[in-house]
Amino acid sequence: MRTRRNGGALRRRSALHIYSAHAGTTIVTSHIKIVAVLTARQGKAEALRSLLDGMIAPSRAEPGNLRYDLWADQAQPGRYVLDELYENAEAVAAHRASSHFQAYLASVNDLAERSAFALDPLAVA
Repeated sequence: MRTRRNGGALRRRSALHIYSAHAGTTIVTSHIKIVAVLTARQGKAEALRSLLDGMIAPSRAEPGNLRYDLWADQAQPGRYVLDELYENAEAVAAHRASSHFQAYLASVNDLAERSAFALDPLAVA
């Protein structure tokens, strides 16, 4: 669990953070998780894996990125899951506007069937 100090009092609550910058002022932000499931098209598993591997370092280096992990399905070779976590909607927007994400978008549909879900926290430890 990460906490931040923004000038005034510091508070921490699960996945929902409340920051008090000045007395009587409260800013509420919430983490956003994105889960993408990608299944390689016939003969495209290696190219898909290379594309996904190339996204890891630049995505993790983005301000506001808290997690960017790649998982492989144990039951189905060529199926991958991206597990992403961002500080807020602005960080997600910045990720989607990045040159590496734009390059990913330009080629991923030729390599895989893809489903992505943006999730809000409900009960997160």
